[in-house]
Parts: sequence; structure tokens; C-alpha cells
Amino acid sequence: MNKRALIVEDDGNIAELLRLYLGKENFETMIASDGSRAEADFDLFHPDLVLLDIMLPGKDGWSICKAIRKKSSVPIIMLTAKGETEDKVNGLEMGADDYLTKPFEVKELLARIHAVMRRTETETGAAKILEFDKLSINMDSYELIVDGQKIDTPPKEMELLYHLASSANKVYTRNQLLDEVWGFDYFGDSRTVDVHIKRLREKLEGVSDQWSVKTVWGVGYKFELAGAEEQEK
Repeated sequence: MNKRALIVEDDGNIAELLRLYLGKENFETMIASDGSRAEADFDLFHPDLVLLDIMLPGKDGWSICKAIRKKSSVPIIMLTAKGETEDKVNGLEMGADDYLTKPFEVKELLARIHAVMRRTETETGAAKILEFDKLSINMDSYELIVDGQKIDTPPKEMELLYHLASSANKVYTRNQLLDEVWGFDYFGDSRTVDVHIKRLREKLEGVSDQWSVKTVWGVGYKFELAGAEEQEK
């Protein structure tokens, strides 16, 4: 069964080019050229992948990404003429899985699509639950439970926390986390990791003295256990 890709892009030439190449990769495609229609098209089409422009008529890509993330963990790759680091961070904070600046090489886009799809398929087939004192990381449902309360958490923050916590006390460099969680293969910006760690700490800090997300200065980050052993289901 073919995968489905929703192309949210108001430039007709780019949209048709993406449709052509994705068709060669055995994707069934739908094009949404108006941002105000994109969410409805998403609900109608049920895509396995979203390619999302930022500057759109009706509703911008950031708003669409945020709306999709409230109901789905489908991979989202943002395509935009905006190349500034702050714009990339904004997109990733909204829950995007990757970010590609126009003009881009189709070969690079396809490589990123395949990387994102592989990660999603792996996570779907091997989803797990990690439990610590006052903390549950549920990758089956993408739910974070902190001190008995469900905390709304973007998928990429969940994946980063799970990756750290599943190898407790192991130190990861920023580049390792980019490669292993985002799969950027050297395309990413290490500031992306810092932003996501900061947001995780805002949710987790002070909850328990048995674990914490630690900075290892000059190296990277780790999920540190103080005598507590995680239980994996």
C-alpha cells in the first residue's frame, strides 16, 4: 500500500515538482495551496507525511504545524524561503521533524523524507514505556505523565527525552542527538537540541530527586539517575 503525502505549498510549480518526484517514490499525494484549507485536507486525506511551506495565504505554516501536532505525530518537513536559525527553531518547537530551506535539491529532500519515514516506522514498531519516580514516558501514545499529570509535549521533545532516558547516565553530544533523534545527518543546528532540552526542563525540573536531565559541560546532555532503576514495559 502506497504512503500518502500532503503537500502544503502555494507555489504551483514547486507543488507539481514535489508531486512528480514523490509519485516516483510511490507516494500518493494531495496538494493544498491555501493554508486555511490545509487542516481540513489533512483530516480528509490522512497522510503519512506532510511537506509544509510557511508563507501561505489564509494561514501560515507554523499555525498549521501546531494544529496538526495537537492530533497527530505524523512526520512534518517544513519547506520555506526563510533560512534564519530563529525560523528553524520556531518550526522545530512547533513540532516539525525537519526543516529545508528553498531553493533545495530534490535529492536532499528525498533523503530527508526517507530518514523521517524510517524513524517513524521504527518507532511505531518498537514503541515502549519508561517509568521512573513520578515520571512516565509512553511512546505508544506519545504521552508524558509528570507527578500524575499528563503534560502536553511535542513529539520531538518526547523522542528526545525517551532517547536520553532509555540509556540513563549515558552522555550524548549535541551532534549525536541530532543524528539519532532528528536524523539530520549533519544538516542540523546544535541549538535545536538546546532549545528542546530547555523546554523539557521547564516541564520536569524539581519533580523528583531521583532523576534529572543534566548538562555535561563541554560535551552534551544525559538523563541522570540517582539510584533509581527504570522499569521498561
